[in-house]
Amino acid sequence: MDGRERRRRSVRLTAAALVALLGLAACGSGDSGGNKDSAASAPEAASADKNRARAGAEQGGGQAEQGGAGAPDLRVDQRSIIYTGTMRVQVDDVDAAARSAIATVTAVGGFVGGDERRSADADATAQLELRVPAAKFHGVVDELAKLGRQQRREIHTEDVTEQVVDLDARITTQRARVESARRLLARASTITDLVSLENELSRREADLASLEAKKKRLADLTSLSTITVSLVGPDVSTADEETEIGFLVGLKGGWKVFLTSMTVLLTVLGAVLPWLLVFGVPLAVLLVVLRRRRRTSPPPVAPAGPAGPGPGPAGPAGPGPTARPPVPAARSGP
Repeated sequence: MDGRERRRRSVRLTAAALVALLGLAACGSGDSGGNKDSAASAPEAASADKNRARAGAEQGGGQAEQGGAGAPDLRVDQRSIIYTGTMRVQVDDVDAAARSAIATVTAVGGFVGGDERRSADADATAQLELRVPAAKFHGVVDELAKLGRQQRREIHTEDVTEQVVDLDARITTQRARVESARRLLARASTITDLVSLENELSRREADLASLEAKKKRLADLTSLSTITVSLVGPDVSTADEETEIGFLVGLKGGWKVFLTSMTVLLTVLGAVLPWLLVFGVPLAVLLVVLRRRRRTSPPPVAPAGPAGPGPGPAGPAGPGPTARPPVPAARSGP
């Protein structure tokens, strides 16, 4: 910064000296010629040269900054940054670790945004959403990692400085538009103008409220960082284990699937067994009895017909059998 100020000061002194020389030259030419117009134009020319010198100084300063360290417009501590983190820590006692995490966050001025727990002794889990000041974010993350054995940590940052600056400019412009609409509304003379200006004022005020809400949300996210920590018991399997391949891995997976299938089958059998005992056994006994009765019953006897042939009665379908004529007896001798 000292070298930059020296360059700007030297450029300004050079520009001032140049302006002074031009002013003296203009005064000399006015005195010798006695022309008032040229004397009047000399300050304008001096002012124009001064503006050119100032522009050149600013350009030279900008080039010097680019050629130097290239420092940003804002320091890191002046930028608007959103910090978010997620952690998974395996602990011996989930409830005790959760109490320690809440105490750590409260001690630095934060608070608990969400608390979800499932207690089952060594298989217990707890998920906490913690809001901490941005300046204490990394320190709190390190303290939470000391509660047990850290299994996962993810930290994300988002620089929203440009969004904040843009929102500030838009809010300033929108406030000016609201004030202008209010002044016009105060000078409205007709009902039509009054209604039109009221609608326009309402629309501008709604836009202003929306911009202010966005700025408030960004301010909340930048001032308070969010940490989502999952505390798990010693018997909870790690969900992020690396994928393994091989015969033993496949055999182990197949055995697990077989055991799961047998468990499901036995569960279904246990659910169906009472129904089989109540309804299935009597039905089976009834079927067996019916089959035995069918086997032991005698076959039906057909009715006996007439002993010899004879003329049968003629039925409606047609005449009975035709009687054969008697055979004449043979004569003996003459």
